[in-house]
Amino acid sequence: MKKMKKVISLLLCMMLLISMLAACKKDEGSTDTSGDASTTETTETTDTTEATDTTEAADTETTEPVETEEPFDLTLGIWPEDTMTADIELHNGYVKKFNAIHPNVTVVPAFYHYALDTFVPLVESGGLPVIFDTWYTEPQKLIAGDFVADITDILTERGWADKINPSIRELLSKDGRIYGIPRDGYALGIMVNVDLFEQAGLVDADGIPLFPKTWDELAQTAKKIKDTTGQAGFDLLAMDAAGGWHFTQMAWCWGASFTTKGADGKYTATVDTPEAIAAMEYVKSLKWTYDCLMADPTAENWGTGFDAIGTGTAAMYIAANDSVDRPTQINGLPVDKLAMGAIPKGPTGLTFTLTGGTPYMFAKNATPDQINAALDYLEIMGRSPFLTDDSLQGLRDSAKSRVENGVPVIPRFPCWVSEDIKKAEDEINVEFNNVDPRLYAEYYDSLKQEGNLRLEEPGLTQDLYTQLNNVIQAVITDENADVAALMKTADENYQTLLDTNLNNVE
Repeated sequence: MKKMKKVISLLLCMMLLISMLAACKKDEGSTDTSGDASTTETTETTDTTEATDTTEAADTETTEPVETEEPFDLTLGIWPEDTMTADIELHNGYVKKFNAIHPNVTVVPAFYHYALDTFVPLVESGGLPVIFDTWYTEPQKLIAGDFVADITDILTERGWADKINPSIRELLSKDGRIYGIPRDGYALGIMVNVDLFEQAGLVDADGIPLFPKTWDELAQTAKKIKDTTGQAGFDLLAMDAAGGWHFTQMAWCWGASFTTKGADGKYTATVDTPEAIAAMEYVKSLKWTYDCLMADPTAENWGTGFDAIGTGTAAMYIAANDSVDRPTQINGLPVDKLAMGAIPKGPTGLTFTLTGGTPYMFAKNATPDQINAALDYLEIMGRSPFLTDDSLQGLRDSAKSRVENGVPVIPRFPCWVSEDIKKAEDEINVEFNNVDPRLYAEYYDSLKQEGNLRLEEPGLTQDLYTQLNNVIQAVITDENADVAALMKTADENYQTLLDTNLNNVE
């Protein structure tokens, strides 16, 4: 009994930490090169149960059937991908509830993973789903391109507009108009395969991994794991822009930054600073000094990183709290063999945690009826700022399914200014708790440190990541690569892109 009380107490502490993040500025726009934009809620259809007492004092919204509605289609780009069968089953349950409200609306599953190379062609062909998710780096570009719908009036009428976390609302707005709503938020940490740490003797007396506290310790830990188990100690990405995304997270700990915005509004590249070069030298050492990486990092992308953690072919990976379903449900890692630690400190003790998230946005050609219908669907999912019987059931179904599918039930970041939703989530997470909170305590502890959370680089973030990834590929495939020269070239290339696309320099 004492042990159970201790576990519940620890979990409640974790909830408190996350509640403190509601006011944190998340202005970046997650490069969900991290893949957050493609991560669907891990869920499964369950029998409807009576709402708990949480609804009694809740700020509620009720939706009546729309009997006079003209027939139309609602294409859902947020539909789960084909491999997520449990999620699809739950969404089928959502559709039944949705059609009880909108009997004349046909829901069209249209899973879409946002990608730079497919988005514009979809817009031009008229094939963009009514609702889709993207990364927080993208809304301002999509707004400027006139690709997405202005939903200000609809949100205001529904009472949603003033319930968006103000920092997030700023990311999704231009000239006082709102073009999206939050799906979730995240912060990066070090995701760990506990089994490999155990095999290498890197756990404490209670079986909790000895998370590396510095990047130097991470390299040493990774080498020990590879020497002991034969598996990669650290999965470094170098296939696409995700490699550059992870590198900025690492390099900040060396004191690097990559883009500055002057008083004149113009952006300047700072890719080849001594701090950034030193961080890239560290990346090079992971391959040629420590030899602790996967066999071919140039074949490693966001998704394969989770595969490696889930199947035990890598021990550590930079990842976010909102993707714990991928190594577990998708790759079969037991729930008690996954853990997350804090981002390690750099050579001078600096540490930052990259924070981001995923917004929902709506096609420019979507009608008000379609947008309202999509928002009704989100409410049924438990993704609105209001606590209703349906949304509460959606939250419970999600947590229950995570337990049934072996996915850790851990706190998510609050994106709405809604105490009712936060209270309900906290209570549900305690009720369905299926992990030892100590496996995540260090990660959540780091997030409450003042000044720790940091938004992604301003400017052309995705282009920056691509330039940095080019350097990563070079230094891990050529032991004699000149890091300083490569970073100088990346700096020049990125500055040209900034001048051409943002600074209006001919």
